Amino acid sequence: MHRKIEPLLCELHAHTMWSDGALNLPDLVDLYGRSGFDVLCVTDHVNRTDDPWWAPDVPARGVHAGNHAAYFAELDAQAARAAREYGLLLLPGLELTYNDLDPFLAAHALAIGCRAFIPVDDGIEAALGRARSEGAALVAAHPFRARRGVHSSRATMRFDREWRTLGQLIDRWELFNRYDLFASVARRGLPAVANGDFHRPEHLPGWKTLLPCAKEERSVIDYLRSPRPAFLTRVDTVDASLLRAA
Repeated sequence: MHRKIEPLLCELHAHTMWSDGALNLPDLVDLYGRSGFDVLCVTDHVNRTDDPWWAPDVPARGVHAGNHAAYFAELDAQAARAAREYGLLLLPGLELTYNDLDPFLAAHALAIGCRAFIPVDDGIEAALGRARSEGAALVAAHPFRARRGVHSSRATMRFDREWRTLGQLIDRWELFNRYDLFASVARRGLPAVANGDFHRPEHLPGWKTLLPCAKEERSVIDYLRSPRPAFLTRVDTVDASLLRAA
């Protein structure tokens, strides 16, 4: 008898202390595992070596050529623990972070399931191509950030401006980033997901993605790369004790 697949509650955009997140990776796993999530993808930043928002004397931040092996090793170790303790599927990933002083040249993209280091110094198109060759699912992150009050390094408008051409390199678009709605994604009929862009415990609530597929790494990545619809849900009921513990 055919058995209905229960949709997986997914967080596909989360950061740790490997880049600009407040939690280390084990604490992030514990928070999402105890909160009942099925899938968590860790997408710490890979930045330009000449990122214009850094002072020239600031040491390299995020995942870079010198620490990527240790980053992926910890992800693999925590994936085993996440599955054993919580039944949580932990996926490796990166946020390909091409910042620019001109927001129309700036773009961030998630490489979900990527197990290789992908530099961004040659531009976002080259980085997306390399991530695609590694089998990753690619998501345009917060594709229109320009309003007052947003940190300058998060003014990422290139995907919105060049959605027709760059869209050929992208599998999904963030319709929601936490509670922020990017209406142009819906208006253009682009394949959508909803992510938390987790940096701090208070970012756990918000809009999330439901995927009707098997709880296996390849199944999740293949579903995101396919034209099949993802479903969105809003998570507002979170145990406050979990947030305080984190």
